[in-house]
Amino acid sequence: MIRPGFLSSADRLVLEACVRRQREGHGIARRANAILLLDDGESCARIAKFLYLDDDTIRGWHKTYLQDGWDALAFDGWKGSQSRTTQAQEAASCAWLEARFCRSTVEIRAHVSAECGLNYSHSGCIKLLARLGFEYRKPKPLPRVASAEKQAAFIAFYERLMRELPADEAVYFADAVHPEYQTKPAFGWVKVGSNPAVLSTAGRGRVNIHGAVNLETFDAPFVEPTTVDGVSAAQLLTKIEERNPDKRIIHVIWDNAAYHKGPDVRAFLARTACRIHLIQLPPYCPPLNPIERLRAVLHQYVTHNRYYPSQKQFADAILAFMREAIPQEWTKFRDKVSDNFRVITHDNFRVLK
Repeated sequence: MIRPGFLSSADRLVLEACVRRQREGHGIARRANAILLLDDGESCARIAKFLYLDDDTIRGWHKTYLQDGWDALAFDGWKGSQSRTTQAQEAASCAWLEARFCRSTVEIRAHVSAECGLNYSHSGCIKLLARLGFEYRKPKPLPRVASAEKQAAFIAFYERLMRELPADEAVYFADAVHPEYQTKPAFGWVKVGSNPAVLSTAGRGRVNIHGAVNLETFDAPFVEPTTVDGVSAAQLLTKIEERNPDKRIIHVIWDNAAYHKGPDVRAFLARTACRIHLIQLPPYCPPLNPIERLRAVLHQYVTHNRYYPSQKQFADAILAFMREAIPQEWTKFRDKVSDNFRVITHDNFRVLK
């Protein structure tokens, strides 16, 4: 039992000033607070409970204060111990780690033990890795992309096409999209502790949309096929022609899907009065198709954090976006669906083999 009243009035003033100083170190202020509470008659156990410490720590602080004074207790000169590994060993370990992708500290600890003769615990190994500049991360999945040269060539071709485009020609980007009847939770700002949730759906159906978009007018023709194939591709091209009776040539840019160059499309292009000129994107280049960005806007407007009790309601919402939201509200999201292309490479990533 520590008797209260062991502080003089002058000592209390020093400790109270320390507690009240905003610039004082947190640890030092806690020690001063504990000594003051002991002087007030509080028990070590009670003080330890409120400071989230153990009572032996409080007793140790009291003992240090009585023996050596406040200056000794307020000294905060702790320094970490010297590393157990040499600089050469650390450099070798870094080189070894950078040459592989270790998913567990078990392999790393075994290597350090074999090469350096040091045995680390799991937590000790994590601290060593942090000090060496390593962190535990999950690889980011990277889509395949065409060579930078092919992407740059297409971008240059497209910019020249748009720069020299006559008034009696038009350019459309086209592709297929298959929104699935599934609730898609998405991030958003909420009040801390509100625990937001959205009902999930049990179905696994989807809506097939084969569509196109003109970035100049934001005309977005589409068809709703049961299956996306060459027939739906030809139907889409027909609709694009019908909506542009005054255009002599209509350039349609889309990907290299088999149904985009199959017999149905070839038969459509073979017509004498055909005004469609197809342009194939480089392979593995969805970022060069702005309709992919329109797809992201569709999900933002229709599927993110929204629950539809039936698949029909879900399909109706998708079609309403295509038929109504795009022509009526396209000025709200036209900046998100642009032809501001750039070359995509993997140069800034360490691609695992």
